[in-house]
Amino acid sequence: MASSAIGPGFLTQTAVFTAQLGASFGFVILLSVVLDAIAQLNIWRIITVADKPAQDIANEVFPGLGYFISFLVFLGGMAFNIGNIAGAGLGLNVLLGVSVGQGAIMSAIVAIGIFVYKEAGKAMDTFAKTMGCIKILLALYIAYVSNPPLAEAVVRSVNPTKFSFGAVLTIVGGTVGGYITFAGAHRLLDARQTGIQNLPAINKGALSAVGLASLMRLLLFIAALGVVSAGHILNPDNPAASVFQFAGGQIGYKLFGLVMWSAGISSVVGSAYTSVSFIKSFHPVILKFNRHIIIGFIIVSCCIFLAIGKPVKTLITVGAINGLILPLALGIMLIAAYRNKIVANYKQPLWLTILGVAVVVTMTWMSYGAIVQLMN
Repeated sequence: MASSAIGPGFLTQTAVFTAQLGASFGFVILLSVVLDAIAQLNIWRIITVADKPAQDIANEVFPGLGYFISFLVFLGGMAFNIGNIAGAGLGLNVLLGVSVGQGAIMSAIVAIGIFVYKEAGKAMDTFAKTMGCIKILLALYIAYVSNPPLAEAVVRSVNPTKFSFGAVLTIVGGTVGGYITFAGAHRLLDARQTGIQNLPAINKGALSAVGLASLMRLLLFIAALGVVSAGHILNPDNPAASVFQFAGGQIGYKLFGLVMWSAGISSVVGSAYTSVSFIKSFHPVILKFNRHIIIGFIIVSCCIFLAIGKPVKTLITVGAINGLILPLALGIMLIAAYRNKIVANYKQPLWLTILGVAVVVTMTWMSYGAIVQLMN
């Protein structure tokens, strides 16, 4: 889940909102960590004790609801994938100097190749893990050399002077929104990490995934804050790359391009696979031609991005879209937690339900606030 969350949207959103909110973005990160952890803990626990995919649970809550959730997650996954392809294009733009559109096409071809050739998929896994380590080390280095105002960041994380509904919605949506939190829970089903007896390990996995993504977000925030506080203006065409260029020079800039492309490609593959898995139960034909549909999903995502353009705006918008899905999905899981035919002997802790309902209400309110802000 953490690797799915730390994609190109994650990198771009952090840079953009740090430039907009300054040190006060620390408060948004802190709030999102709490919301992420509560949502993820509830969803993972309920899915694994029910030992059923989210869409099947939703259908048992109310007939047909699972198809609606699947469709929403599929559309959200499509939105994520458009953003992931845009991010991969931005990475190649930095790395090779090609246009973002050309980079997006090249990246889509590589992603399709991973599904066509199994050996390519194994090589990509190794490459993505290596790039993940480089991503963390690079963020640590940039956070150090950018000389951020840490004292101000700490103060503003609890006493902000600026706030944005859209920032919270986008950050939460980009971390546990849409398909991402379900992807982690469904992998536990595949690994047979299910049942009440496995709850301690499930709790640990849910919280550590949120913790890793949040730690990376914090590092990028500190790095971007150092650059912005020094008076640098981030390039609106690729704000995240600007952070690494100002603080790490040309080497940092090129390394970021490689990291951004790797994050984009691995996210394209993960998003396409998981999104299509949500509609497999719709019709036997989808199951039969699963790989072809995944490839088509990637091609359509690429074509939509090429038609829309505006990669940075796309990466921000897709997080917000998936943030809108979260309160509905979490609300359904909370109802399921009290249906014995779904969770059998599992007793949902009251405190976890209360916190879960609070997240549903908060995220619904944030969604409304973000829409009002956009309209104004």
